[in-house]
Amino acid sequence: MNSNQYIFPKFLVVLVLIFLFSCESKKNKDVEETNKSSQVFPQKLPKEKPEMELSSAINRLYNDYSAPKPQENELFSQFKYTELKGFDYNNYDGTITRRDPSKIIFHNGKYYVWYTYRNTPTPPQGAEKSTDKIPSSDWDLAEIWYATSVDGFTWEEQGVAIKRPEKPLVGWRSVTTTDILIWKGKYYLYYQGFMEASGKRGDDCPVAVSYSDSPDGPWTPYNKIVIPNGPEGSWDQYSIHDPYPLVHNGKIYLYYKSDFGEKGDWVRMQGLATADNPLGPFTKHPLNPVISSGHETSLFPFKTGIAALVYKDGNEHNTIQYAEDGVNFEIAAISELMPYAAAAYIPDAFTNTKDGRGITWGLAHFINVTGNWSKFSSKLVRFDCDLSQDLNDPEMKEPRVKHKPDVYFRQGLSKKQKERIIKDNSKNTEL
Repeated sequence: MNSNQYIFPKFLVVLVLIFLFSCESKKNKDVEETNKSSQVFPQKLPKEKPEMELSSAINRLYNDYSAPKPQENELFSQFKYTELKGFDYNNYDGTITRRDPSKIIFHNGKYYVWYTYRNTPTPPQGAEKSTDKIPSSDWDLAEIWYATSVDGFTWEEQGVAIKRPEKPLVGWRSVTTTDILIWKGKYYLYYQGFMEASGKRGDDCPVAVSYSDSPDGPWTPYNKIVIPNGPEGSWDQYSIHDPYPLVHNGKIYLYYKSDFGEKGDWVRMQGLATADNPLGPFTKHPLNPVISSGHETSLFPFKTGIAALVYKDGNEHNTIQYAEDGVNFEIAAISELMPYAAAAYIPDAFTNTKDGRGITWGLAHFINVTGNWSKFSSKLVRFDCDLSQDLNDPEMKEPRVKHKPDVYFRQGLSKKQKERIIKDNSKNTEL
């Protein structure tokens, strides 16, 4: 008998088996898909993403956050505030202001903080009325001062750290909004250097720097611009605000904010410039802006990446964000009553850590503390939180802030809004 007579039937058997197996696999897959789509979401919230068809909201819950509940999200926290002792504000008459604190460092048994300090004969009067003595804004005609504390609640003011230099050096009009870097045993203060009264020309103020061998100074000014404004037509053409250095991936990562768009309708976003040397050159990141919202920049190492407090301004305000690479930030949590100009105590800010531990406290500011615009001034305050791998404070993880009714009623309708409503009601009555 020809051997081909046996091969052909065997080939048919194999084809039949493959067909039957495919049918069975498809049947099992169809059953599995049917089971998934017919499942209901469980009564107890699963810690892991369930194997079933989910809505966009529930997919986001598991894909975008480190835990499905805010109480278990390490990058979620509420914020508590405490009045500071040791600072005088001249009865809040608008002549003295302290605002925009730096990150806090610990040195020789004391905490150190630097901040914008204005002490002028009058409160701010606006750009048109400003002179060499009269400030245009809360941060005009300012210097950078510093204070120390042993407990973070009571502070002792030490005096000026960075004076305004002589004209025409960078910052001759005002030096403001500083932050600290420690690099190879030396200390560097970065700050905005105004060369014209704020409000006259888009707040044109590039970044300057001074350095010292000690946090107590003396500080030597570099007297050169280290991060310039962008070219004409760019988002950071006029303002480079809030310089904020960290050490990440062996480099200096200096974040900053820019106001752009039209005066009175500013857009505020955050950029990044990196360097291998504190005096530069700094290279602006090609993906700038790297954070689409927020006001003052406030960031800290967290695990292998960098976290950011993004409060105020923009679609993603009141969020805490995270970027593994320090560039591509994603929303990690949404919070309330976030601190203005948050400046935390970050022990590992300059250690090039690959396991950032997070933050638990820092300083911030309240602006126009009396609500009287003719006596505008700001004050430093303390905030506490639980954005740390080393702390587990259930009170900080409470998902809701409970306000008394008067807090809501203070957000009442304006006179113009009431008039509009009365007018609308009249129209409806006539109909």
